[in-house]
Amino acid sequence: MSTEGNAAVSGAFTPVIRLADLPPNTKKAVTLGSRCVLVCNQGDRLYAISNVCSHNEKPLERGRMGNGWIACPVHGARFDLATGAAMNLPAKNPIATFEVRTVGEWIEVLV
Repeated sequence: MSTEGNAAVSGAFTPVIRLADLPPNTKKAVTLGSRCVLVCNQGDRLYAISNVCSHNEKPLERGRMGNGWIACPVHGARFDLATGAAMNLPAKNPIATFEVRTVGEWIEVLV
């Protein structure tokens, strides 16, 4: 049974995607409560970040991922996947990051 897209209880880990459904160097947007979270598998490391660019409030899900970063597809602002820090202009503010873990075959995010 998939829980993808289900609302999360605040402060709890929520299963969002089966690990097998997020191969290396891919990403998938999920909605957890009122938040749109982007779960990224970059270089076999999992990250969960806000799916909204802090510069222009556009979705990051179509952005390019590189070695530990994701770029906004609109203006090219890069964000560190681990910390959410803005790495270059035009973004100045960080994006939210969320704790992520695997339990069995599921990727879980803490929101």
